[in-house]
Amino acid sequence: MGVTGIGGLFIRSRDPEARAAWYREHLGIDAGSDAIWRQDAGMTVFAPFPADSDYFAADQPVMLNLRVTELDQLVVALESAGIAVERRPEWDGEYGRFARIHDPEGLPIELWETP
Repeated sequence: MGVTGIGGLFIRSRDPEARAAWYREHLGIDAGSDAIWRQDAGMTVFAPFPADSDYFAADQPVMLNLRVTELDQLVVALESAGIAVERRPEWDGEYGRFARIHDPEGLPIELWETP
């Protein structure tokens, strides 16, 4: 008996339909109460952070980290859609490459291209 993986992520939202549409359009995630998103198998990090961590915004209780492929092309597509993308050279290293965006309600999303 034991946990085999994350079965869902439930986010309170002021406009659930618009938020789900944003995730579908910009990240290709079939989101919504009736949607089931089939993921590729891979690493998942489950890490509680100290309350005073500056790794992501202090006003947000969580940050969503998504494994991606072709990070550079995704960044171009997101920026073309008017979505601000943050990149920092110090984020890239032995664990892969990273970029950060925010969803329409401010949730930080880290995009992670594994090595």
